[in-house]
Amino acid sequence: MTRSTAARLAAIAALTIACPLAASAQKVYQPPSGPTPRTASGKVDFSGVWEKPYVPDMTKDGKDQKGFGDLPFTPWGEAEWKNYDAAEGDYTGACLPFGMTRSMNTPEPMQFMQSDTYLAFLFEQNSWFTVVPIDGRPHGTGEPTWFGDSVGHWDGDTLVVDTVNFNGKTRLDTIGHPHSDRLHLVQKFSRPDLGHLRYEVIVDDPKTFTRTWNNVRTLTLRTDWEMMEYSCEENNKDLWEGRVKVPKYKR
Repeated sequence: MTRSTAARLAAIAALTIACPLAASAQKVYQPPSGPTPRTASGKVDFSGVWEKPYVPDMTKDGKDQKGFGDLPFTPWGEAEWKNYDAAEGDYTGACLPFGMTRSMNTPEPMQFMQSDTYLAFLFEQNSWFTVVPIDGRPHGTGEPTWFGDSVGHWDGDTLVVDTVNFNGKTRLDTIGHPHSDRLHLVQKFSRPDLGHLRYEVIVDDPKTFTRTWNNVRTLTLRTDWEMMEYSCEENNKDLWEGRVKVPKYKR
């Protein structure tokens, strides 16, 4: 191979590598800019599909995952934390509901649908959803649930979602920080502009922690995304491979 041929091949190789990189650089998503949108009644409108930062460890904030150190555990909470071993089996591996905080922490998209009365959280993860009344009504009375009982009210342009009555069967985040059935969450949503949403969650659980603590992050509006179906099915191999028959029903 001559030196000129080698140089030509090297140049072609460089272009081959550079072109996809240039193309991918051109595809970097830029959220829309503009003023904060409002509903017909004048409230901040959170509707849209949002990109959430993945927060596997709630002692850290947002994409840069800057931390604030250890959590203020009670003796009970510290024992729960030290005795947890995901290798022995995490409840999410059985497709059980993640719970409110862990669903907000996942990297999958979520969509808000809003009216004057309700804000619906539509999680792509496992196609879960929870509907929150935002008209200032008090908490209801009912059985404890995976996502808890949520009600919302407005504090100026900030929507405050207050959640209690958890069943205590979930973990706060992927790495397994614990909580009890006495967990009380306060989530604050504000929208400083068209393309971004500021999210703060305040954790209050006197059985698990000696004081309240919070986590703050930013969500990005994704006008180029649509929600997709997500189905988590645990141990259905025999069904799909025909060894378990689904009964047929006659009309």
